Amino acid sequence: MKALRFGRHAATAVIAAGALALTACGSDNATGTAPAPAASGPSVTGTLTGIGSSAQGAAMDAWKTSFAAANQGATVQYSPDGSGAGRKALLDGSAQFGGSDAYLKDEEYASSTAQCGPDGALAIPVYISPIAVAFNLPDVKELNLDAATVAKIFRGEIATWNDPAIAALNPDATLPDLKVTPVNRSDDSGTTTNFTEYLAAAAPEAWTDKASGVWPASLQGENAKGTSGVVKTVTDTPGAVTYADDSAVSGKLGVAQIKVGETFTKISAEAAAKAVDAGKPVEGRNANDLSIKLDRTTTIEGAYPIVLVSFHIVCSSYDKQETVDLVKAFENYVVSEAGQQAAADAAKSAPLSKELQDKAAKSIESIKVKS
Repeated sequence: MKALRFGRHAATAVIAAGALALTACGSDNATGTAPAPAASGPSVTGTLTGIGSSAQGAAMDAWKTSFAAANQGATVQYSPDGSGAGRKALLDGSAQFGGSDAYLKDEEYASSTAQCGPDGALAIPVYISPIAVAFNLPDVKELNLDAATVAKIFRGEIATWNDPAIAALNPDATLPDLKVTPVNRSDDSGTTTNFTEYLAAAAPEAWTDKASGVWPASLQGENAKGTSGVVKTVTDTPGAVTYADDSAVSGKLGVAQIKVGETFTKISAEAAAKAVDAGKPVEGRNANDLSIKLDRTTTIEGAYPIVLVSFHIVCSSYDKQETVDLVKAFENYVVSEAGQQAAADAAKSAPLSKELQDKAAKSIESIKVKS
């Protein structure tokens, strides 16, 4: 099966009905400032409601702002309640789209026909970002870690930061005799799904739990809701460590380099996109569904395997033409060159490649009114 190709600098405009060629303003969570928006294409009206991924927060703020500026009668509402909440909201009809850092589970996909018609739901990639292993250590901003050591840290099997396992990977670092406090997400999270998928695949002997969006109840540690919650907890707690979308990790926290093959890879959008190059389509889905299965054990030099591909989960069909038009217009903007650049400026994400943009445009164009 042919791998999907991604590239940091490969984003080009999607030409599709309803596409909006515009850029986005930043937000309170932004890490950069986008150019002022400009728009072309037909204007739409109405309110579009989404729920889901908090990792998408900064990008969503930028997308909402520019979309509303280009469409004076249109509003996008988005509540960053977590990926699990987003998928549930789409499936029960309380939202028109769900933001999710994980594609639908097989049982969720099967059940989506009840709300979305016989062709079910569609997963459209909108955001690629690395997940940082972020820590609060005085005078230490960078550490080398491998998968097994990360797993043991989050399982509570490494109690202090000067543990021999960490010291062996960081012979030149001055490590404090400070308690390790793992901090995990308390909500059903796509970030947790991607992080535990990595640990289960790359360190199966150390991480014995199955990959899941819900943190294992048997593990001790602190927890907080949402990306902002875990980052704040770590920022306020010396010795704490968490996993979070890299866009949300402040400069006050240290970030780990992850061992890939025989070298350690520094976190970056480019390294995340390189890891996603090995991704392949999930089988058994609608021909227009773009769910991607990642290779967590890649040994490609320069690839960063703790990465999430975040999706907008939409229906293949809706009850009203107005909803179809609004969904198409918003999603076409999100996956366009301008929309992807807005996300990159606001959240340090890696833009979709031209190949995936074209696939996304085709998927979006297939959305229709229920017959």
